[in-house]
Amino acid sequence: MPTPPPTGPLCTRDSLADQLRAAGVKSGETLLVHTSLSALGWVSGGPVAAVQALLDAVGRTGTLVVPTQSSDNSDPAEWENPPVPPEWWPEIRASMPAYDPRTAPTRGVGVLPETVRTWPGAVRSAHPQTSFAAIGPRATEITEGHALDHRLGEHSPLARLEEAHARVLLLGAGYGSCTAFHLAEYRVPGPEEDNSFAVMTPEGRRWLTVRDRSITDDGFEELGAAFESATSAVVRGRVGAADVRLFPLADAVAYATKWLAEHRPHPR
Repeated sequence: MPTPPPTGPLCTRDSLADQLRAAGVKSGETLLVHTSLSALGWVSGGPVAAVQALLDAVGRTGTLVVPTQSSDNSDPAEWENPPVPPEWWPEIRASMPAYDPRTAPTRGVGVLPETVRTWPGAVRSAHPQTSFAAIGPRATEITEGHALDHRLGEHSPLARLEEAHARVLLLGAGYGSCTAFHLAEYRVPGPEEDNSFAVMTPEGRRWLTVRDRSITDDGFEELGAAFESATSAVVRGRVGAADVRLFPLADAVAYATKWLAEHRPHPR
């Protein structure tokens, strides 16, 4: 059967930038973006045009930030999609390439973060699984100091974004993608777990295991709906065919900290 024609709407760099501004994105701000490119419609120029539009909207003095996760650099014993035979695990641990922010591809976060990661001048944080990439004058400030035992906690770009009074833009993405809620997880009691990955050290490549907070996005859609109902901080709009939500990261983290303490009680 022939491929059906696109249904649109037709989006361009200029139309997306104009609609982002109309949705509330401000020149000069620091913006953490979660997006579904396909939700926008048919974009002339694809992810490159979408990134250009986001950069146009925040302007030369603004900073664009995206999650650039690379979750395949992890213990194969934990893999489920798909699992690998247990007899492979030792060889995978021994041969997994060490994380390199210049070359490690993103996984599971869509095509736009991969485009930002490889953008000229982009800066990427040092965590081998939950890195963030940023473009703009605050890029280094946001991404530096990402500790290996703080995937998404106080020593991660999320806390730096909170300090920078950043806002979160959900561009065709739901609250289940809102990484800011994970910062709240670190601020309420919860379980810890071992986390393993391949990294480069002064002594060379190492397979390293650290103790970190256990994280999950279970309940984030419910949490987001409650946050949106309880506050006027969420600005809703439309860009292309995508629903847009725009809100201060600090407000989302503060609300999530209280919500998680109530809805995920952890025995002390």
